[in-house]
Amino acid sequence: MILRYTVLIFILAFQHLSFGQDIEEQKRLFIENITMNTDYDREFIEQLLSEIEIQQSILDAISRPAERVLTWDDYRGIFITDQRINAGINFYNEHRSEITNAVNQHGVPAEILIAILGVETNFGTRMGSYRVIDALGTLAFAYPPRSAFFSSELERFIELIQTESDTFREARGSYAGAMGAGQFISSSYLSYAVDGDGDGVRDLWESWPDIFASISNYFRRNGWEPGALIATRLINENNIELAEHTNTVNLNNTVLGVKELGLGFPVSYPDDIPLTLLKLEGPSGTEYWAGFHNFRSITRYNISVLYGMAIYELSEIYKSKIYN
Repeated sequence: MILRYTVLIFILAFQHLSFGQDIEEQKRLFIENITMNTDYDREFIEQLLSEIEIQQSILDAISRPAERVLTWDDYRGIFITDQRINAGINFYNEHRSEITNAVNQHGVPAEILIAILGVETNFGTRMGSYRVIDALGTLAFAYPPRSAFFSSELERFIELIQTESDTFREARGSYAGAMGAGQFISSSYLSYAVDGDGDGVRDLWESWPDIFASISNYFRRNGWEPGALIATRLINENNIELAEHTNTVNLNNTVLGVKELGLGFPVSYPDDIPLTLLKLEGPSGTEYWAGFHNFRSITRYNISVLYGMAIYELSEIYKSKIYN
């Protein structure tokens, strides 16, 4: 028995050592690549990477995102709550003028901005507690399934430190490295963040004009069309049960195609309008939905049908309360 435990301890110690060696090799390759393709100081990069703390809690969190394991009914119950609805209306009233400025400039409606902030960070109250560099470093060097993506985001984060402010190296965000009230990843921060208050700084933590303008800019640059359709629940009078459904974020069906499957629309739409057909398990059983162009735009923010539905439903509630 003692021998067995000794062997087990040796194996675990060897695995830990190998894991650590692999991480150091990944760091070395990252340093070689970034110094070869940029003019960043090698000593600075080495120092920055030496500060990264690999965290198991980050690896655990990315392995079980809610979008993969919950039904629509479960997921909906997290976000469509009286607390979040009331908080959103209060938030709108507090920031009405700043939101209106962003709406007038970019054309993304107030209810969408509020819904995004409500789902992402509960209106800026939960922006994440992980150091962004730890989150990106852990996933770049210790999470092989998506190491290429997070290595790229880590490189973009270093660019933020170099071009925006050295204070970014202590910035905190989600387990996946998303930052600020709108939860922008590094590449999105670089591409879409906007200086909405004109102070020369793009601050997505404390400047609400920057935050509203940046989220709006993200939507417009990713296809949002003012006034375009978002989603509608389909009518299933004959209680058909579709064996095949995609629940994709891509618009790979049409109004006519859905009608031919035996489902109906609450109002008349031209047959050629593209859409995605959604089959969801809701509070009362199976629901069929059509997601249109602007639904696709919402899912560019987070590539998840459940996320898109939560933003849509929450935004519809906000719209009914804001304008009535």
